[in-house]
Amino acid sequence: MSATTRLKFIDKEGSQFFATVKKNVDQYFKENNLSKNANALMIFKSIFFFGGVWILYGLILSNQFSLGVMLILAMLLGFFKAASAFNISHDAMHGSYSSKEWVNNLLAYTFNILGANISVWVISHNIVHHTFTNIEDHDEDLIIAPGLVRLTAGDKKSKLQRYQHLYAMFLYGLASIAWVFRKDFMKMFQDKIGQHETKHYTFRDYFELFFFKAVNYTIFIVIPLVVLPITWWQFIIGFLAMHFAMGLTLGLVFQLAHVVEETSFPEPNEAGNIEEAWAVHQMRTTANFGMDSFLTSFICGGLNFQVEHHLFPKICHIHYPVISKIVKETAESMNVPYLYNDTFFSALGSHYKVLKKYSLEVA
Repeated sequence: MSATTRLKFIDKEGSQFFATVKKNVDQYFKENNLSKNANALMIFKSIFFFGGVWILYGLILSNQFSLGVMLILAMLLGFFKAASAFNISHDAMHGSYSSKEWVNNLLAYTFNILGANISVWVISHNIVHHTFTNIEDHDEDLIIAPGLVRLTAGDKKSKLQRYQHLYAMFLYGLASIAWVFRKDFMKMFQDKIGQHETKHYTFRDYFELFFFKAVNYTIFIVIPLVVLPITWWQFIIGFLAMHFAMGLTLGLVFQLAHVVEETSFPEPNEAGNIEEAWAVHQMRTTANFGMDSFLTSFICGGLNFQVEHHLFPKICHIHYPVISKIVKETAESMNVPYLYNDTFFSALGSHYKVLKKYSLEVA
């Protein structure tokens, strides 16, 4: 079916799920006199991960270590960059980090410094992905490597895909490089992201795209080449290692939340609509993982609680472990699915099975 620019969610069942779960979650914050924004642990995480980026960067530039150790530091740097995006940038761009808009706006710029772009992300993620989750031709987060990775039944088939379960993880590791050098430029200059028109960019948006890309290239390419007594090929190995660690971390967290065995990929009806309430659609297309693991939640910035994030993107992720109990209980009482994998590795195994499933369908 061809995509439509006016896809709507038609709630034929008159679902009261979102109204009920929102009331229950709001009541929790009111009764406990809690802010929905960052708390002390959230601030600690922010300092830990973003500070860790610059400590690791400084250690690399110090040139006090062997090349083997430098390679490990580069990979750790990539991991901390991804974790900073999860734990700081993501909440700030959703406006959930602070009740003060200027604080969110300021912290959102960590995303630009890390190599991505706020303006593109707000459209592709906050608007398109959060609205049209797992809907082909709308949710561009489903597009990993056209012709190479097939994640849905509607994706085009190619003979290479019969081996996708073997090489997909490697391609996920390239996501960060594609983001920094290609994806943001391409998306800002295309007419649509999914089926959402992107004609509203301002001069400031274009300026910030090129300015912060230049800042990122200077920090992570120019300065290391100038300061470190290494060859160009040694730099490339370290640079690729940093981005591979960052890209793999970013890619896996998304895939494990939306592309596992239990999640669905709804198709619009002939009129171009989804015959389901938006909130129920989110519950069918999104899955949590590692909910009982403090370490998983600490690293992933609460994105292992994607169910809660998709329902309540304006609530800081630091609160997701607690409100997940409310969401789960409400969903089960109203016969609404609540999808989750017990651990990161069980979710990884489930995602692998999806890759394998679609690889076997390739002729």
